Amino acid sequence: MNTEVKSAARILDLLEYLSGCSEPVKLKEIVSVLGFPKSSAHALAQTLVSRGYAIQDTAERYVLVHASRHRSATRAHEARLLSAAHPVMEQLRDVSGETVVLAVRNTRGESKRLAKCVSRQAIRFDVELDGNSESYCTATGRLLLAHWDAALADAYLARVPLVARTPRTVTDPDAIRALFVSIRETGVSICDEEHISGSTGLAVPIRGRDGSVVAALNLGVVTTRYRTNSAALIEALVHAGRNISARLGHRESGDD
Repeated sequence: MNTEVKSAARILDLLEYLSGCSEPVKLKEIVSVLGFPKSSAHALAQTLVSRGYAIQDTAERYVLVHASRHRSATRAHEARLLSAAHPVMEQLRDVSGETVVLAVRNTRGESKRLAKCVSRQAIRFDVELDGNSESYCTATGRLLLAHWDAALADAYLARVPLVARTPRTVTDPDAIRALFVSIRETGVSICDEEHISGSTGLAVPIRGRDGSVVAALNLGVVTTRYRTNSAALIEALVHAGRNISARLGHRESGDD
């Protein structure tokens, strides 16, 4: 006897389909691929949105909130963040030609990737969304540590083995703390071939309504392209970070 409940099976089919999509998809694509009636597909997709498992962007496309196994409050926070960030991430990817990643910090000081928009160039940087990355030697991780409680950041540096991933990796704790100061002063974190040879990471803060840093926006750049276009890439990234922050309700000092 088939004990499968149709509605439950369909919502799982939709979750599995969205989890495999690297770009947001329109309702008509869901209907075409999964073969659901349009009304059912719309109701299921809206259910995922209302429960914080997915977002619907301004072009009425759906994208799954990564790591949606977390508790509801976390999903809702991440859904709001992704809703504000995703259209800006796509625009930054197209303007810069490079891969864009959005990440937050977990309670252990590791950065958790929420979403990415991968470069369309033949030679490009890419990263898996699953899992956490070493914060001490990545642009995103350092930025999030730099804007964390100093005692907690020190505890992270004392706890984690500071292994040289490449010949350029900074592993001295005092030198890393000095980089934190520079990141807070300049507003940009740069890791030039410290995590992966041939790849340069750039990151800027995303701020919430109260001004606190709630996420990091990252560009993963092939190092040879970074060398020839660094100023323009940094300018585009800073502009995108401020745009997302404004969409979250943050107002720069001096704004009317």
